[in-house]
Amino acid sequence: MQGHVEITPLLMNWRQGDEQALGELLPIVYQELRKIADSYLRRERSDHTLQPTALINEAYLRLVDQSLPQWQNRAHFYGVAAQLMRQILVEHARAQLAQKRGGGAEQIELEDALNYAPEKAAELVALDDALTELSSFDERKSRLIELRYFGGLSVEETAHVMNISTATVTREQRLAQAWLRQSLRKN
Repeated sequence: MQGHVEITPLLMNWRQGDEQALGELLPIVYQELRKIADSYLRRERSDHTLQPTALINEAYLRLVDQSLPQWQNRAHFYGVAAQLMRQILVEHARAQLAQKRGGGAEQIELEDALNYAPEKAAELVALDDALTELSSFDERKSRLIELRYFGGLSVEETAHVMNISTATVTREQRLAQAWLRQSLRKN
């Protein structure tokens, strides 16, 4: 994450209606969203056609569309960005699966830019379902996986966002991954 530029004051000023703060914030935020998207997309198959710019633009639009958000700090902002990227990717995957089944699913804005292979879409939807189930009894572990997998945050960044130690992130990530593997095998 951008260590040398403190965005918390800009977020607070934006929340108070300062449009100039939003103007200063946008280039910084866009750069960080690009890092998150690139990190996520590096984990995908090499032949995917998912465009990071389309993912970033949609996440960015959803972030700024939130009227005067109650941003607590920089970590909260990027945590919300990771969550939005997850939502966007899962929405697209579900739409693709519905199309494949002939369900006439509603088209989302990113339809032209996001073209997962059907098997990747099914994997993403299964992961999202498993994370939703995990969050029903252990929200922290679900959030941790969301930040690491969908947000592309490092162990250190995740620890900062969640206000826990890096050792706790590592331990809980292992436990969450083991639970997710077991859950995905069942389905």
